[in-house]
Amino acid sequence: MLLKCGRPTLAASLFLRLGWEILISRSFPADPQIRYSCPVLYRLYKPEDFAALYAIEEACFQPPFRFGRWYMRQIVDNPDSATWIAEKDGRMAGFAIVEWVQDEGATFAYIQTIEVAAGERRQGVGDELLRRVEASARAAGARTIWLHVDVENSAAIRLYEQSGYASQGRAEHYYARNRAAVVYTKKLAQSDPGAASPAIAFFGLV
Repeated sequence: MLLKCGRPTLAASLFLRLGWEILISRSFPADPQIRYSCPVLYRLYKPEDFAALYAIEEACFQPPFRFGRWYMRQIVDNPDSATWIAEKDGRMAGFAIVEWVQDEGATFAYIQTIEVAAGERRQGVGDELLRRVEASARAAGARTIWLHVDVENSAAIRLYEQSGYASQGRAEHYYARNRAAVVYTKKLAQSDPGAASPAIAFFGLV
């Protein structure tokens, strides 16, 4: 499962520098049909995890869609972020990163990436990583979580829509090679249902 947000545009980069991208806990249980060959441990990132984490990044994405080492270190070391690790048989099976920022007194979270090693996909790892980052976002006080996803990534789109995310439009030329992204948001706390998400309004999509 490859649910990367990708290298952001200038507007997204500005948002990131304020403290912010393509994983926290959902309130409903995991799919009862999913069976694991052995238990998967979910825990928060430690600095010594970086080599294994970046090896998954290199396996999942080729340039120009791959995060550089420096950029990846910046986001995992951001104090306003949470990186969740999925570990199986003592090896990293996947990871997810969420960041958050305050704007006008409200906190908004942004999913940077969800990545699962090839041999561990279709076992519910990506779903659980998404739940974990959502839980971290809630704990940070975020009322909205959002992300970009490649318009051609049907598996990622299906996961987010099944998890309660709603499309807010497209961001054209968001990824390398002029690939478009779909912007998805999900409310993590009660708010005015008639109001547009300030995070989306920030990027001029409404």
